[in-house]
Amino acid sequence: MTDAVKPTPEAIRQARADNSKMRERDLAQQLHISEADLVAAYCGNNVVRINPRIETFLTEIESLGEVMALTRNESAVHEKIGVYDKPIVGKHASMLLGEQIDMRLFPNAWAHGFAIEKHDGDDIRRSLQFFDAAGEAIHKIHLRPASNLEAYKTLVAKLRLDDQSQSVQLTALPKPEEKTAELEELDATGLRDRWTQMRDVHEFFGILRSLKMTRHQAVQVIGQDYAWQLDTAALTTMMHDAAQEQLPIMCFIGNRGCIQIHSGPIHNVKPMGPWINILDETFHMHLRTDHIAELWAVRKPTKDGHVTSLEAYGAEGDMIIQFFGKRHEGSGERSDWRQLVEALPRLMRAAA
Repeated sequence: MTDAVKPTPEAIRQARADNSKMRERDLAQQLHISEADLVAAYCGNNVVRINPRIETFLTEIESLGEVMALTRNESAVHEKIGVYDKPIVGKHASMLLGEQIDMRLFPNAWAHGFAIEKHDGDDIRRSLQFFDAAGEAIHKIHLRPASNLEAYKTLVAKLRLDDQSQSVQLTALPKPEEKTAELEELDATGLRDRWTQMRDVHEFFGILRSLKMTRHQAVQVIGQDYAWQLDTAALTTMMHDAAQEQLPIMCFIGNRGCIQIHSGPIHNVKPMGPWINILDETFHMHLRTDHIAELWAVRKPTKDGHVTSLEAYGAEGDMIIQFFGKRHEGSGERSDWRQLVEALPRLMRAAA
């Protein structure tokens, strides 16, 4: 939304007061503003604008102790409780490789940051929240009762910016993985030649770039021996089966600036309306199943044998969520995960 028609900070705060029970994301959509606009309107009033650059805080965030990490996209939310440890800071990508907090961070997307205090009766809920140039949430760090409050205050003071204005300058961003060609125009033969020679799943991104192809396009043209479409309900089936069998899985949810990963078994799988949820002690996942347009099982070669994933795509071909069986680098894929995926109900595809 342009600044010329955007509500003033005062109007945003009044709308918040008039809709005190509404979630920030929903209120922002109702006001036709970004979530960053909504947060910025409170700068000077329990909100502090902070430096959003990953390298300024990633190596110090461990001092906060136990926190809750939250990463989401339009259709899925990933919440993980733990400590931000084992950071690796890079120019184009950074990582956290802790046992609980496992993330891939892409610093070029991080444009706005805020430290937020919300008063709820006698309680104060504190968080660090980061947004991209369009004002969409990238990542949020919520303090918990066991968090180190003094370390938090010290970090906020260090990250505080001189600019504490109550509005943000936003930039429209291109849709990620925007397709550049129709399926019949793609180099399916070249894709298959390179796909079959993969030795590491991370080679996949380079293959897509060189062939000017999106991930969704690739699974559509590679051939059913490497990617086959499933009934979308199979994703819920997989979660229930994995929980029942205590099969350790990996769950990836991300956006343009952050991918957050859970590794391990899941226990409590709960449907609630259009949502399917995992509600475990240190891991919560919330997924809008009605946003899933296509579900694919995908098999990629590695030096340790094939690796199988489940990939859910939205109506525009965007990746919503991805699952693997948990494995360690250098080891083969779990046979029980592979068998679970291969037993899920497939969709019949018309012959070309």
